[in-house]
Formats: sequence, structure tokens, C-alpha cells
Amino acid sequence: MSRISYKHNMIQRHIVLMNIQDAREQLEAIEQSLLDPDYEEVELKIDLEHAYHHLNYAWNIRNEPYAALEHHSDQDFARWSKYPSGEIEEYQ
Repeated sequence: MSRISYKHNMIQRHIVLMNIQDAREQLEAIEQSLLDPDYEEVELKIDLEHAYHHLNYAWNIRNEPYAALEHHSDQDFARWSKYPSGEIEEYQ
């Protein structure tokens, strides 16, 4: 599999890193929770949504200018949290 070369420098590299770490921690927590027979599907849904949020946020925030982060709105946060369907190809 070849890697696509992007010219962007990832201005917000540290925020990307923090969100990748948070997503990994969430996935590790899910792994442990799945060992518990009382862990229910609704809990899995909530936990996976949390992991997805961090991954989506990491991708969407990567090149946002510092000023946008300092003065972001609830709408910005919601936009940064959504799956980047136009930028990342879905597997078929």
C-alpha cells in the first residue's frame, strides 16, 4: 500500500497527538469492558462514539489556525468532531 504525500504541515500536531492518545485509551478501556459480561451494547455505542470523536477531531483540527482554536464556537467544535467523509475515502 502506497502512502499519499500531503504538503500540509499539520499546524496542530500537538492536538492531533493528544486526541490519538485519548482515542487509544478509550479503545483500551473498551477492550477491558468487553471482558465484563454485564457490559451492554448501549455502553459500547457510547464508548465507540467517544473514540470516534477523538479520531475525527484529530483529523479535522490538524490545520486549523491558532486564532480559530482560541475563538471557536460550539458549531466549530461540532464540525471538528464529525467524520470527515469528504476527505477520507471510505472502504468498500
